[in-house]
Amino acid sequence: MTYTTLAITLIFVLIPLILSKTLKLGLEKDTLIATIRSIIQLLIIGYVLKFVFESDSLIYIFLMVTLMIVTATLNARKKGAAIKGITWKVAVALIFVEILTQSILIGLNITPPKAQYIISISGMVIGNSMVLAILFLNRFTAEVEGHRDETELILSLGGTPKQAIHSQLINSIKASMIPTIESQKTVGLVQLPGMMSGQIIAGADPIQAVQFQLLILFLLLTTAAVTSIILGFLSYPTLFNERMQIVRGESG
Repeated sequence: MTYTTLAITLIFVLIPLILSKTLKLGLEKDTLIATIRSIIQLLIIGYVLKFVFESDSLIYIFLMVTLMIVTATLNARKKGAAIKGITWKVAVALIFVEILTQSILIGLNITPPKAQYIISISGMVIGNSMVLAILFLNRFTAEVEGHRDETELILSLGGTPKQAIHSQLINSIKASMIPTIESQKTVGLVQLPGMMSGQIIAGADPIQAVQFQLLILFLLLTTAAVTSIILGFLSYPTLFNERMQIVRGESG
């Protein structure tokens, strides 16, 4: 694809702009900002990745993965502002998932320890973990607020914080995992995943593309489970004080 061809594809941006203007949705500014940012960010990262892939340096790989984790953490923490220490909790979950998945992939020789594999797969894993963290935190904070009276009743009857918050915690973990599980039930029937489609367009053997896509799908299942569970069990104790009373945490 040339830059001229890419410019022509802006017609797909023009269509929603026209519809938004016609229907007075008021989304023209956000659409333009999103388009401009995506172009600038992806072109920059494209040149950066080209440099990193060619150098294949562990230092550059580490810096790229660190940048992904920091950015994802800062974005996800917004949904858990009421939970004390949420920033480091999200960071721990993302780091653990990254280390776990890469250790298995490289340790079992599933993928080679090269920049193009580590960074590409890390991007998908960390990005998915970020979305799951947001889903979990959004649901968990809503569950806690919606069942505050029930939680206080259990505590007043002698229940522990873990017992008082158990149902809200489990419901939140399940809710954050369901989208990943449901999407995998229809993969290949309703949609062809992006990685698989990209490889096929690039001329790869469809069977080879399917194998890599299955690898990513299996990774995302682990990501869904581990991220929400770690974040959940790190978060719930900070909702209670030393007298086992439920409190509002401070942002951070």
